[in-house]
Amino acid sequence: MLQQTQVTTVIPYFLRFIKQFPDLKTLAKAEIDEVLALWAGLGYYARARNLHRTAKIIAEEYHSQFPQTVDALQKLPGIGRSTAGAILALSSNIRAPILDGNVRRVLTRFHAIAGWPGISAITEQLWEIAEKYTPKQQVAEYTQAMMDLGATVCTRSQPKCDSCPLQSHCQAYASGAPTRYPISKPTKQLPVKTTHMLLLNNQQGEILLIKRPPVGIWGGLWSLPECPLNEDIENWCQKYLFCEINKLITWPSLRHTFSHFHLDIVPIVASISHWAPPLMESDNAVWYNLAQINAKGVAAPIKQLLTQLSENKRLCLELSSAKNYKKKLKD
Repeated sequence: MLQQTQVTTVIPYFLRFIKQFPDLKTLAKAEIDEVLALWAGLGYYARARNLHRTAKIIAEEYHSQFPQTVDALQKLPGIGRSTAGAILALSSNIRAPILDGNVRRVLTRFHAIAGWPGISAITEQLWEIAEKYTPKQQVAEYTQAMMDLGATVCTRSQPKCDSCPLQSHCQAYASGAPTRYPISKPTKQLPVKTTHMLLLNNQQGEILLIKRPPVGIWGGLWSLPECPLNEDIENWCQKYLFCEINKLITWPSLRHTFSHFHLDIVPIVASISHWAPPLMESDNAVWYNLAQINAKGVAAPIKQLLTQLSENKRLCLELSSAKNYKKKLKD
């Protein structure tokens, strides 16, 4: 969870996750939908799928015992060199260097290393430094201390140099411009993609959700049907969703930003009068009760749209009730 997310955001997710899956065997036996539902909102969903796959592999192939070498851990889904080092150092006090974002920043500043750390030559240099400084004793304490130092003291924009135990030997501090290091990744303009997302209501007031493929954006999550911009929505729904739709309502667009592009979502709300998919086509489709918004794994923007629809329906019911109440008073 901490690979791409801040600690303060992770804590409530972590507590819910551990309560549901208190040990590796429980996680290994869980359905991926259960895992993704608890992960929804953290983003980078490949992490959740990899975590689930790794739990299964360790349970089945390693008899629920974690491998005890960096090389063996790196063969598991989603575990790179730094994560493998952190697992060994923190769980077993085994000497293994780490180089997460916080440690990378501390070492880059300490040695005033010029250039973007993402360049392979600089990355290799930092690994050599991390290997050199990792002690043979108290490895867990050192590893946790380095991560905490980067997270709480040697922060990205406002480092607390006066509180730093490394200040007297820090070359970036001596230069008078510690925030000059590390150099930021060269920026590039993200492309923009646009799609129609359909909020289709049946006669019971449920919303149609489609399960996305297991890999790719929001892999394995439940999402709204997406209609390409160049398609006629009514014809597309008949052809691919096997339903006939009534009046369409277009909501204002919603932008969601991924690491490599912006996605502009144009929500289309409609009711359907008929839905008759072939049996095999309905396996990855479900009519979803809006009262159970947290029951399935959905990405943050999808949850936002479902919540908005639920609130609109509630408002309509309240207005309708108010009108009926006034009519009764008048009568």
